[in-house]
Amino acid sequence: MFQTVGEMDGSNHSGVSEFLLLGISDSPEHQRVLFWMFLSMYLVTVVGNVLIILAISFDPHLHTPMYFFLANLSFTDLFFVTNTIPKMLVSLQSQNKVISYAGCLTQLYFLVSLVALDNLILATMAYDRYVAICRPLHYTTVMSPRLCILLLTLCWALSIFYGLTHTLLMTRVTFCGSQKIHYIFCEMYVLLRLACSNTQVNHTVLIATGSFFFLAPLGFMIMSYVWIVRAILRIPSASSKYKAFSTCASHLAVVSLFYGTLCMVYLQPLKTYSMKDSVATVMYAVVTPMMNPFIYSLRNKDMHGALGRLLLGKAFQRLT
Repeated sequence: MFQTVGEMDGSNHSGVSEFLLLGISDSPEHQRVLFWMFLSMYLVTVVGNVLIILAISFDPHLHTPMYFFLANLSFTDLFFVTNTIPKMLVSLQSQNKVISYAGCLTQLYFLVSLVALDNLILATMAYDRYVAICRPLHYTTVMSPRLCILLLTLCWALSIFYGLTHTLLMTRVTFCGSQKIHYIFCEMYVLLRLACSNTQVNHTVLIATGSFFFLAPLGFMIMSYVWIVRAILRIPSASSKYKAFSTCASHLAVVSLFYGTLCMVYLQPLKTYSMKDSVATVMYAVVTPMMNPFIYSLRNKDMHGALGRLLLGKAFQRLT
């Protein structure tokens, strides 16, 4: 399964050509249950996010900055689950649990970069809500199409840089001994636990970049909502207060779910990481992308209308 480098250069290290993704459970009965559970969640996630993207794309009423960023968040979530779940389903169904070294690092790159992108888009959406509520008269001018595209481009560039940084650092890590990953996909902490070389640089960079890419946006979102709450409290009409807050409620719910699960996994020393944290990782890697379309559509009348027009329009086309 792995080629021994020590036989060639006299060192005690070994290079690895593949890993084994053993998953959460070795029980065939549990694996069947997990297969159907993850397949159902994947299909729900794909359908939900595709509907959100189509509704926003085809409905002129939703061609606003808020929905522009929401469509990109749905695209990110769609890409995110497609990076991990299909391979997971193949492993559960066929018992072929091998993933190549290159495939593992590719999966790691997209996992890391898309988590960062999700986070940065959420921070951008918080800024959009801040401008809409705290500076409503300047909203159209401030949140211009040019600025929206610029902010999204910046989010993509930073997330690509973040993913490349950690993936390239991982290529410097040497693995030896057993390459069995008792997990469902190639995750950063799990791979670092398998390393037999010094991973201090990886861990230090992980903490440093995590503070910049996750804690700084979180602090920005908290400050944005402090100003938003202050602005809402100054609104004299109760109905206007409710309407203003309802435009932020969905975003707050998604941010809470995203950061709640993320902090459970990554805001801890590497040596304390254990299998119990795999549940939290599954939450942010599978459950959060699945829940986002429901959170953003359940209480959103504009989204209800757009989805209704989209589905009714498709049904009418089939009848004619």
